Amino acid sequence: MRAILVLLTTAALLAGCGEAEATKCKTRSGFPVPRFVSLKSGEVNARKGPGEDHRILWVWRVKNMPLMVVAESREWRKVRAPGGDEAWVKAQMVDGGSSVMRTRAGDLPLLDKPKEGAKVVAYLRSGAVAIQLKHKDGWNQLRAGGEEGWAPADEVWGGGPAPDCKGVKVPAG
Repeated sequence: MRAILVLLTTAALLAGCGEAEATKCKTRSGFPVPRFVSLKSGEVNARKGPGEDHRILWVWRVKNMPLMVVAESREWRKVRAPGGDEAWVKAQMVDGGSSVMRTRAGDLPLLDKPKEGAKVVAYLRSGAVAIQLKHKDGWNQLRAGGEEGWAPADEVWGGGPAPDCKGVKVPAG
């Protein structure tokens, strides 16, 4: 009975990956999955599998576009685009830069302060990419087209706080 209790307690402690257990959640790259990254280049091949022998599905042509890493190997990252499509890209084609994309219809007001009713200083168009400068209490401070302002984090895709690393599995290779 005591052995079962110890096993259950250990399993409960390992189920979540808090700050103290972060090293248990790391992958080959040393970063948790899932996580957000940005495209480094304005032309990146999206492949069917992790290797240059896999066919190109499409080419992304949006520098700084946010992508979510959902799996990785030593040299490749399986990423999810804002629309949900998944493909493999070379690890060197993405970086940890914090960018976001307005995926909903309509322009998003950027505010001078992170609170409802604050003064509108600019707009982020639907489909536009912005750089996330800060994330604070459900708000993102963004920069796009030389303008800066705050927007609710749930109004854009990408950025935000570091994703949780629960359930991370490290693939071979």
